[in-house]
Amino acid sequence: MSDQPLSVSDQPLFNPAFECASREEIRATQLRLFQEQVAWACERVPWYRERLADAGLVPGDIRTHEDIRRIPFTEKDALREQYPYGLFAVPLDEVVRLHASSGTTGKPIVVGYTKDDLEEWRYCIMSMIQMAGVVAADRVQMAFGYGMFTGGFGLHYGAEGLGCMMIPAGSGNTERHIMMIEDYGTTVLVATPSYAMHICEVGEKMGYDWERSSLRVGLFGGEPCPPKLKAEIESRMHILCTDNYGLTEVMGPGVSGECLASRDHQHIVEDHFYWEVIDPDTLEVLPEGSEGELVLTPLAKKGVPLLRYRTRDLTRVTTAPCGCGRTTARMAKVRHRSDDMLIIRGTNVYPSQVEDVLNGIAGASPYYRLVVDNETGLDRLTLLLEVQPQVFTDSFTEMDAFRKLVVDKLRGALQLGVEVKLVEPGGSERFMGKAKHVEDRRA
Repeated sequence: MSDQPLSVSDQPLFNPAFECASREEIRATQLRLFQEQVAWACERVPWYRERLADAGLVPGDIRTHEDIRRIPFTEKDALREQYPYGLFAVPLDEVVRLHASSGTTGKPIVVGYTKDDLEEWRYCIMSMIQMAGVVAADRVQMAFGYGMFTGGFGLHYGAEGLGCMMIPAGSGNTERHIMMIEDYGTTVLVATPSYAMHICEVGEKMGYDWERSSLRVGLFGGEPCPPKLKAEIESRMHILCTDNYGLTEVMGPGVSGECLASRDHQHIVEDHFYWEVIDPDTLEVLPEGSEGELVLTPLAKKGVPLLRYRTRDLTRVTTAPCGCGRTTARMAKVRHRSDDMLIIRGTNVYPSQVEDVLNGIAGASPYYRLVVDNETGLDRLTLLLEVQPQVFTDSFTEMDAFRKLVVDKLRGALQLGVEVKLVEPGGSERFMGKAKHVEDRRA
């Protein structure tokens, strides 16, 4: 591990004028930016104009923070129903990049970025990673992919903007990652925590001495990082592991990040995101400190503005002072959701997606179970699928061909490798009530 200290006092603040402002100043800035976003969305997006009109509102009605609660929530279904460009607020020739995430219906959620949006996103990432102790002199190795997923590009350009040397290694080829860390003197690793653990284990098998490695910081995202896994990575790789949070719909990574003083919370980049916590059943805004569903409004996003977006992520938020000196609100790390989404190696997976695939395969029964574990150090998704009698046979060749068909169909729909094990007819457990389709064995 590098000899560079990772102390709170030694780390600079990215934007101290805002990050250390009074709560009154922060809230005033947020209200002003929120009002501008409401006006922008209503002027540029017919869907929002109609939604506010149905609620009896015009942009000028939003004068206080309490008025914000009168604005209807935006649900994920709206992004699917308006696929691909229905919520865009600018002409397509002003959109310089598209990103997308998979959804439950097979159609991805598409978001577009203007040139200014990308600069704002870069700001969020620079702020977030500096909280984690990353500085311009660091060498940042990227272990996320560079496809439609926002993580790779978001962290890449943000770290580059801070002045870091970027090593765009991409995902996969673990031995090559270890070689790069050794040869290039990598100091920061960007990865999912499960893949970081996998890198650690592969290195140990190769005889690599992590204690003498140049690595000092792990920037983890894409999936929750349980405290036990985090502690194990820190102990075995001899690095400081930090979590960050974001989602494609509102920008990507960069919504919040962990500082060096508050290891169980993440500072929200409040000059770019307005946060609320609601009861997911009653939809009422909850008092500070209560656990509920996080609702976010991006405050500077012009390509695809979103007002009061329901993330389905469960957390609690505090504005109590932090030892790092920042006065921005901190959210508890998201460990649960108000829906049934699974996050496997940074990819969102819903049981309904699997059901849609199985419905299109002759011979697949409706009896299945998804088992998630990380016994190998890397998240693994296994489908236990009961086959129908007409396709069940003693021929290994025929059954294996059917299994491979299911594997290929799932990979195409989920963009994720799934291990498939076939169960003979009648071999699955039957339930009297609601069937249990998911078994998550991760710690």
